This record gives sequence, structure tokens and C-alpha cells, in this order.
Amino acid sequence: MADQEIENAVSRALEDAPERNFRETVDLAVNLRDLDLNDPSNRVDESVVLPAGTGQETTIVVFAEGETALRAEEVADDVLDEDELEELGGDDDAAKNLADDTDFFIAEKGMMQDIGRYLGTVLGPRGKMPEPLDPDDDVVEVIERMKNTVQLRSGERRTFHTRVGAEDMSAENISDNIDVILRRLHADLEKGPLNIDSVYVKTTMGPAMEVA
Repeated sequence: MADQEIENAVSRALEDAPERNFRETVDLAVNLRDLDLNDPSNRVDESVVLPAGTGQETTIVVFAEGETALRAEEVADDVLDEDELEELGGDDDAAKNLADDTDFFIAEKGMMQDIGRYLGTVLGPRGKMPEPLDPDDDVVEVIERMKNTVQLRSGERRTFHTRVGAEDMSAENISDNIDVILRRLHADLEKGPLNIDSVYVKTTMGPAMEVA
């Protein structure tokens, strides 16, 4: 259950958002402090499963073969085998387009080495190297979990953003998502809450409301 102050901020952000002719996302902006972000070990780089989901479509591509590929086809946006992986490795534009259009990649562990060889220079800098799939992992369960996952990634910047929902979700559900993200940051940052300067929530085109 999220803090009431978080829910109040979300409610104000939703209420004050001007009407648009598209479904807006709800985003969180986190401002960090007292961290040397030139040191990669201090940067935020986390995957967080949102309890109420992202409220948006999440594009997932799987690298797999055989039975795993067949099962993945039921729920993934695309499934690519070894031959298609090799083709991508020879087409830089196609590889970049795929990386930009895909939220998450999943790959059978046995294909990870070839993915590094063919696509490492494209996926690596974008922070989109696949999540390895062990032989006993249920690919459908992994995909369903990742559909509710967001990335927290600061890089060298003091401010970073992440999606926490959509405008037609309830303030309570969005607040629960924010609460999980803040708890993760408090646990992972060197000085916990002291490393967070401020946090704001807003719809795509709406005003920002301070959360913390």
C-alpha cells in the first residue's frame, strides 16, 4: 500500500492533466544527489516489476529455437532463431531498428554468445542485452513478468525518468507502482533516501507534481 502523499500527488497529476486525443503515459522523474555518476558503480541500472503493470504495451522479442520458440510465439511480439540472428548481424540498420522498437529481449542461454557477437555493439550501449533463459525457465512466465517491467537507468545524468502507468489507471495503482520503485531505490542507493533530491510524477503533457 503506497503512502497517502504519493497517492495525493498522483491524483493531482491526473486531475490537472489537460485532455488530449491520445492515451497518455504517467511518468516518474527522479533527481539524484551526492553521487559520483562518473563512476559506473554509482549509476542506477535496475529492472523493476510493477505490481499494477505499466498500463502500456511492452514489446518483447525472444531469441530461441525448438520447443521454447514455439511456446514463446504464443505471447512474444517476435521470435528469432539462429539464422535470423545471423542475418541481423549483417544488417546494421535492421538491428538498430529492432533495438529501438523493442522494450526487452529474452534469449536462450545457448544463444547469448552469438547475440554478443552479432548484436552486442547495438544492444549493449542501449542497455538492451537479452535476459538469459535457463533450460528449466518457463518462457511464457518470463515474458508475462517482463510485460510488467520497467527499466530504471540513470547513466551519467542526475535526473532520469521511468514509466509508472497510464492516465486511465487508478491513482491507487499508479501510487503502488511508484512505491515499489522508491523502495528499490532506497535499498540500492549508497545512502538510500539521502541520495534522492526530489521525485515528480506527471502525465505525458501534464504538469509535474512533487512526490518526494
